[in-house]
Formats: sequence, C-alpha cells, structure tokens
Amino acid sequence: MITPKVSIIIPLYNHAQALAQCLQSIKNQTFQDYEIIIVNDGSTDIKPMQLESTIKQFNNLTIRIIHQPNQGAPVARNRGFNESRGVYVLFCDADVVMRPDMLEKMSRVLDENPNVSYVYSSFKFGWKKFKLWEFDAEKLKQMPYIHTTSLIRREHFPGFDPTLKRMQDWDLWLTMLEQGHVGKLIPEILFAVKTGGTMSKWLPSFLTKIGLGKKASQYQEAVKIIKDKHHLL
Repeated sequence: MITPKVSIIIPLYNHAQALAQCLQSIKNQTFQDYEIIIVNDGSTDIKPMQLESTIKQFNNLTIRIIHQPNQGAPVARNRGFNESRGVYVLFCDADVVMRPDMLEKMSRVLDENPNVSYVYSSFKFGWKKFKLWEFDAEKLKQMPYIHTTSLIRREHFPGFDPTLKRMQDWDLWLTMLEQGHVGKLIPEILFAVKTGGTMSKWLPSFLTKIGLGKKASQYQEAVKIIKDKHHLL
C-alpha cells in the first residue's frame, strides 16, 4: 500500500453543515498526495448514513470515516492519527476552509527544513485576521498563538492530552517544545475558520487580562491549567 505524504484528520462533532465546504477546499488543493480521515465523534446533528451520503459527492477523494461515541476532540484527533499513514499530519476541524495552495506550501517547508517539526500560518477567524509571529520559544511559553491546523512531522507528534478541555493546541506545541521540536511560520493567510464552530471565540486581549465575563474567566482558568502543567510562571 502506498503511503500518502499527508494525512488530513477531521474530528467531527455536530458541525456537519460545514463539512462539505471543508472537503471542497481540500479537493481544490494544488497538492494532491493525501488521505482524509473523518472521525465522527458521536455527532447528533447527522446520522451515520447521512454522513456517508454527504461524503459520496467527493468520491474522487480518499476518505475514511470512523464512527465513535462522543469522547471529545483530543480523543477524536488521536484516534484519527492512530488510523493514519501519512508522513505529515494535519488536524483540520470541519469549519476550516483551506486556500488552494495551503498543503503545497506547508509540505514544501517541511521538505526543505528537516530541523523543523511543524509549519503553521496566519489565518482568518470570521472577519478577524490573525497575523502570527515567527516561531519564538519564549513567546510560546507566554501565550497560545499557533493554531491546531498546522502540518506536523508524524514522528514528532506526541498526541493530544485527552484530559484537557481547552487549549489543547497550546499544550501540544509546549509539549513538542519540551521534546526539542520547533515550528516555522508561513507569513500568509492560508486558511479561514468559519464562525460558529468549535474554535474558541476571539476575545479582546484586555478582557482576557482583567477577567470580565464568563468566557474571559474560562480563558484565564485554562491558561492557568496549561502553565501549571508545563511549570510556567
């Protein structure tokens, strides 16, 4: 069996209406050496047979669907990884729409930089543009700024912590940093995240700092959990 260059893992939970647009953006990629694994994490907004029907319109794509009881995104992503075969791995939520050259650009960076373990890019979340910074270990210890949708070398992926309910991506990058693995930025907006999905809503930085509102309090609590785990001040 031929090993694909990239495994695209899509955890799906009650966001089936966005899946077709996500898959269409994958189909439109200039880079085509990939497999797609959808982990249906106990969705209640679509039945397994309906999901299979949705996938049929993309019959020219290599797609595998895994159905499991709801266990949360970290478990779903880890399950997808364990079932995948790609040299590089990309975790992509169903509300992500990729720019057509995203996989081509990201895979090229890893091909040309063997000392880099993952590549990330700027992105849009709804109307807001997140223009990210070059990789900086000290900045990463201070704040989460790298999105989950990054291309990772298979052998350097440590798995998501299934005990965490928030900021699993920050925990992932910090864990990889502790293992000596670093990332590299592509300073372009290579994908967009549709609003109303699984990604945490963006909050103005001053609200998260002073802790106004329930969302801000939850954010601060999640930050503390990650910092305690990684022994950060």
